[in-house]
Amino acid sequence: MRAFVLGGGGNRGAYEVGMLEALFEQGIEPDIVVGTSIGAINGAAIAADPTLAGAHALADLWLDETDNPLEMSIWQTVQTALRTRTHIVSAKPAERFVRSAVGVESFEDLAIPFECVAACIETATETWFSTGPLLDPIMASAALPGVFSPRRIDGLHYLDGGIVNSIPVERAIEMGADELWILQVGHVSEPLEAPTTPWDLAMVTFEVSRRHRFLGEIAAIPEGVAAHVLPTGEEGQGKFNDPAKLRFADTSAVKRRIESARVATLDYLKSV
Repeated sequence: MRAFVLGGGGNRGAYEVGMLEALFEQGIEPDIVVGTSIGAINGAAIAADPTLAGAHALADLWLDETDNPLEMSIWQTVQTALRTRTHIVSAKPAERFVRSAVGVESFEDLAIPFECVAACIETATETWFSTGPLLDPIMASAALPGVFSPRRIDGLHYLDGGIVNSIPVERAIEMGADELWILQVGHVSEPLEAPTTPWDLAMVTFEVSRRHRFLGEIAAIPEGVAAHVLPTGEEGQGKFNDPAKLRFADTSAVKRRIESARVATLDYLKSV
């Protein structure tokens, strides 16, 4: 069984779009999809339409600058932060983006099985969603702390799945996959440096935890399971916590990232 595993990474999820285009161009199609955060959005879109046309449609949506789900003026950001005290971005534009990307209402409406993960606040657990309405679980999986509000589902509150499982390799294996195509956004190969600001500290702390679990899961892949970690084509482009890379609302690099990952993945596929 072939699984596409889509990790988190904010606007760097554009790399995943290029990887998807390359995979479908070469006739590699998933039987199941698992995703975290932005990978939950991209993953659900592909589970709804697991074809090259579906990948192209997702790319077109990413390249459409008319409704950036994270684009807000400084005044809007300040207003939201003062009003809510928990987050700075309204969920409404992101919800529109998800609806446009996925196009169906429930997990059961998807063409192939899909699961996404979020972190439950009340139980402090990794929670997987695979049935029922899609929108809330996807938004929960992508609820970056401080940026989006926690998502309430059945009386519990959820935050970004990257907190507990940023690149869910193990979950795909648990679902029966013996062929993994791992779409990650490139952080794992970039150097970390000691933080110098509170923002750096938060990001580096999160990244250490994220990489530790991912590398552990890669090392623990059992015999008989083939795993392919796809390249972004832009590894080694400076330190992870460079502020220019961490602007979550900056979509100026989307086209470059999609094409870079598409070309790099096509090159990788020639060697396997």
